[in-house]
Amino acid sequence: MLSSPINYHHHLPAVIHRRYPFPDSTLHPLITTFKHPYIAPILSSLQNHHPLPDQENDVASTAEATVLRTHNAKSTALLLRHLSNQDQQTPRGENHEIYLPLSKQDKEKLLEISLLGKRTPQFPGSIYANSSLSTAQSVFKEENGDNNNEDEVDDEMLVKALEIRRKVTVEVFKEAMRKDKFGITYCENLVFQIPDFIDYVMIKAVYMKKFPEFSQTSYNARARVFIDECRVVPLIRWLKHNSLSYPQIGKLICASKGNLDRIRQLAEWLKSIHVKGRFIGVALTRAGENVLERGVDELDEIVDYLLDNGVRSDWMGYVVSRCPELLTFSMDELRARTEFYLNMGMSKNDFGTMLFDSPKVIGYLSMDEMNQKVAYLKEFGISDEEVGRLLAFKPQLMSCSIEDRFKPLVRYFYYLGMSKDGMRRILTMKPMVFCFDLEQTIAPKVQFLRDIGVEEDAIANMLSKFPSLMTYSLYKKIRPVVIFLLTKAGVSQRDIGKVVALGPELLGCSIANKLEHNVKYFLSLGISLRTLGSMISDFPMLLRYNIDVLRPKYRYLRRTMIRPLEDVIEFPRFFSYSLEGRIIPRYKAMVENRVNFKLRYMLACSDEEFDLKVKEAVEKRRRFESGDVYESISDSQIDDCVETLSDLNGE
Repeated sequence: MLSSPINYHHHLPAVIHRRYPFPDSTLHPLITTFKHPYIAPILSSLQNHHPLPDQENDVASTAEATVLRTHNAKSTALLLRHLSNQDQQTPRGENHEIYLPLSKQDKEKLLEISLLGKRTPQFPGSIYANSSLSTAQSVFKEENGDNNNEDEVDDEMLVKALEIRRKVTVEVFKEAMRKDKFGITYCENLVFQIPDFIDYVMIKAVYMKKFPEFSQTSYNARARVFIDECRVVPLIRWLKHNSLSYPQIGKLICASKGNLDRIRQLAEWLKSIHVKGRFIGVALTRAGENVLERGVDELDEIVDYLLDNGVRSDWMGYVVSRCPELLTFSMDELRARTEFYLNMGMSKNDFGTMLFDSPKVIGYLSMDEMNQKVAYLKEFGISDEEVGRLLAFKPQLMSCSIEDRFKPLVRYFYYLGMSKDGMRRILTMKPMVFCFDLEQTIAPKVQFLRDIGVEEDAIANMLSKFPSLMTYSLYKKIRPVVIFLLTKAGVSQRDIGKVVALGPELLGCSIANKLEHNVKYFLSLGISLRTLGSMISDFPMLLRYNIDVLRPKYRYLRRTMIRPLEDVIEFPRFFSYSLEGRIIPRYKAMVENRVNFKLRYMLACSDEEFDLKVKEAVEKRRRFESGDVYESISDSQIDDCVETLSDLNGE
């Protein structure tokens, strides 16, 4: 602070002359205005550099220990230059002011001040406080030699000026958002996403200066007016309310190229076709800039065409949100893509269902790629109609790459020994197998089958017989079932490969809901665990039947047929035959004809073969009873007849 202004009034010329040897005419404006509230701090700081004459003796002793403040030199130089502009002018108006050279940082700071519309708070004594535009411009002219050629421009300074003007625009935009109650972090994140729109605002604000009503306004005021008129801040609020993230909002604003009302119109149209709020941003951003240039009538025509070809109205929002590229197609292109599938025999209902399951099949691929994939599928011997049904059932096939998915899998099946018919069976029964990754999904399962003892030539047959096996999880489904069969079902390590090869369907059964219940039921019948394992090895499907189906058959065997448990152990396939359709009718036929067969001969044959066996048995019994056929029958046949008679007598 200034302790005594009078002292400075007396000693100020000496102080300034000691540091800056300017003429008295230059110092006079400074001396007359040293009481100004902005000038006093600068003058006060001069005392730290150059003490007054009566203080020189005291300061000299501590001069070496004092660290001089260097920024006041630039502050005083600019201040003196600013205050002496009028005194330096000649009668003709020419200014002979002597300009001190400025550093690059000083020039950039002066340029920034000249572009800023609002004074940045500065500390007392700062060189940039209250610096006028004319002072900065005059400095640039002197430094760049504009007195000789006004057309010469410093390109580097122009780029710097553009960057500063962009920063000013960003601050004006943030200020407008903060007035609408947006958070500071959200403002920062959003502004980072819209550099193109910031440049657009900057260009518009500069262009507005040509209008008379804005000719005398500052750049900040013009930028603020334009931001208010284009209503970008309310649009951001509305898009944020509709669940759009700030990257999506930024991308939309930049893609609109200033036509912000089109964003709101298109978002409202998407809501009218049942696109949910959280998918509006996805649809708008993924559709690209072309969709913002299309009218509502064109978009309605696309929707009406899809409705006429099997897409339900309540599905339309889902289809568009998953494949917004549909909105960018021309009607000719959309018709060509639709007819591509309809010409393969696909009905309109199937076409609509296919789009609902996988909208990508119509929007992501080119027509050449679509034709190539259909031609490749036909190489398996599938007709056009079958391909149409196949794609309607599993349209994801069209999204798979031929080189990355189809061909490696086909070669792998070929090396396993699978025939072309087997591959065709897999393709028609479980087409999703051709969409799997070979190394991560199928190859580990095949290796596991080898490890548990499945024969190499049986793996291909097993996969073609039961393609669903390749869709099961190895660690959550296949391995647990194999461990259950080995530990809880009595299957031996030697037979586990045989069980899996004969009954791969077991690998898809639930342990808790199916296998455990069946094992407990058979053990409750008096069958030992080892015997049950042998039965499963002979007939693995034994564990797949429901207990409600097993119980009536076993009850009929024991109570009506009067057969022992050993018959079931010997022929576990007994449970695979229908009780009403085969077991009961054939038992009644045997009773009526007074013959008896083992369960294997009774059930494991067709009706014609069974009738023939019954007739032969009846004829043998008749000859045996007449006593004239001993010479024509063998010992085994005699034993069968004796067994038949003994069973009949027992009944």
